[in-house]
Amino acid sequence: MRGTLSVLARLMSRPGSALALLFLVVLVLAAAFADFLPLAPYKQSLLDSLLGQSQKYWFGTDELGRDILSRVVYGARTSLLTAAGAVAVAAAFGIPIGLVGGFFGGWRDAALMRLVDVLLALPAILFAMALIAVLGRSQVAAFVAVGITGIPTFARIVRAQTLALRKRDFVTAVESFGGSSGYSMFRTILPNAWSPILVQVVVLCSVAILLEAALAFLGVGVAPPTPSWGEMLRTGKSYLHEAPTYALLPGIVLTLTILAFDTLGRALGTILEDRHDRGLVSPGGATP
Repeated sequence: MRGTLSVLARLMSRPGSALALLFLVVLVLAAAFADFLPLAPYKQSLLDSLLGQSQKYWFGTDELGRDILSRVVYGARTSLLTAAGAVAVAAAFGIPIGLVGGFFGGWRDAALMRLVDVLLALPAILFAMALIAVLGRSQVAAFVAVGITGIPTFARIVRAQTLALRKRDFVTAVESFGGSSGYSMFRTILPNAWSPILVQVVVLCSVAILLEAALAFLGVGVAPPTPSWGEMLRTGKSYLHEAPTYALLPGIVLTLTILAFDTLGRALGTILEDRHDRGLVSPGGATP
């Protein structure tokens, strides 16, 4: 707990990461409590279509008279849920693959790494489009497709950490006292590999949000009328002269969100690496 607070304090001491963290907190709260805000993302009024900024519509309306600001806020929910689901899928499969491959080595490592190589060889956007074509357009299909493309990164990071920790004294001691392979992998090695995994979680969130927006922009993301930043960009580009904020607002929010995750990931990686170099990570994986 004290180590977590220390990392958070160091993040807040950096202006860039502090702004990124503050932006993401506001975005997550807005998406989580959007139902309690005076927003109407699905309400249509053709008489109000493509209006400019006004007291009623702060950022104008789209071609169906829907409030652009409301749809951007609800679009944040779509993007963040996709990112969370994609990270969960990638970690659920990538971490065990990396642990098993690095811990046992031999033919199991070779077979698992060849599987990872196959996933790496597939272009992420094309693979996601193909998977969505099979599963259909939905929120679940989007995060499953995006999550599968993130499996290789988790697998390689965890495998590298497992190889580095496999012969350490505290792992050998656990095995000498009768600890099973599963215990050694998940209770001894994995807690000591959490730092690069945590950084990868933050980085993958930005990648997942960008990929989800790209899929929606290409017309294979979540099905309308569910708000999506990519879908708003795709439709809004046809109305740049009539309603510039239609595509401008979701584009700005999307850019800031990806930049915030990337900035936070870089700062977190630097801080955790510095703590590790100074010996502030204990053998049990916890920070003193």
